[in-house]
Amino acid sequence: MAVSDGGRRSEAEALCPHRLVLEHVTSRWGVLVLIQLLERPYRFSELRRAIGRVSEKMLTQTLQTLERDGLVHRDAKPVIPPRVDYSLTALGREAAEQVRGLALWTRQRMDDVLAARQAYDGARTR
Repeated sequence: MAVSDGGRRSEAEALCPHRLVLEHVTSRWGVLVLIQLLERPYRFSELRRAIGRVSEKMLTQTLQTLERDGLVHRDAKPVIPPRVDYSLTALGREAAEQVRGLALWTRQRMDDVLAARQAYDGARTR
């Protein structure tokens, strides 16, 4: 990941590295990549289609970040045309299982969240 904030990210990473990894794992696209790769290895274009609505640039950045953190393995095969497969490492599988649990919880509890939102919005309009 490029540092474009004058080095602040490097300082933050040095002071609290687990927080930065948590950001990577729980980012919008990080969550979806990890959950999708739990199924099987994917080629870039397959993964992009499976996730949906992610730009090529964002998917590339997300995969590079997760690879740097040791969660995703990039396997470039020396064939023509080039073939690159992405899969989870053992560490990535652990993280993905945790994230999938949270994703399942949000799906199961969505009715409660919607009810809470409605109550909140109703109280604020009175």
